[in-house]
Amino acid sequence: VQLQASGGGLVQAGGSLRLSCAASGLTTESYTFGWFRQAPGKEREGLLCISSVGDNTFSRNSAKGRFTISRDNAKNMVYLHMNSLKPEDTAVYFCATYYPGRDVVRCGISEQLYDHWGQGTLVTVSS
Repeated sequence: VQLQASGGGLVQAGGSLRLSCAASGLTTESYTFGWFRQAPGKEREGLLCISSVGDNTFSRNSAKGRFTISRDNAKNMVYLHMNSLKPEDTAVYFCATYYPGRDVVRCGISEQLYDHWGQGTLVTVSS
């Protein structure tokens, strides 16, 4: 299983970015996906996830209203849509995945759930 995150870069505060996660080596529709980030000097935190069935999502409070997650199983892609970016959103963003077993309609953002991780893409938000 390989995950390749891309789409990071430098953006001004208030701007938007879409991060992409290309998945290979798995049947995307059977897996749960999540996005995480690690800001400088801080621990990695989970942001959002999307279930394998029903595209049900869960978001961390700090991500609600500004960030959304989506998936395109036909393209083996998962996306993180970020709007109204703030300087405090500056971080390395990671996509990750786990096989949910029977729990196909829910997802979680606890790191311990995730088996496979991408390499991260840096997002820098300037003020």
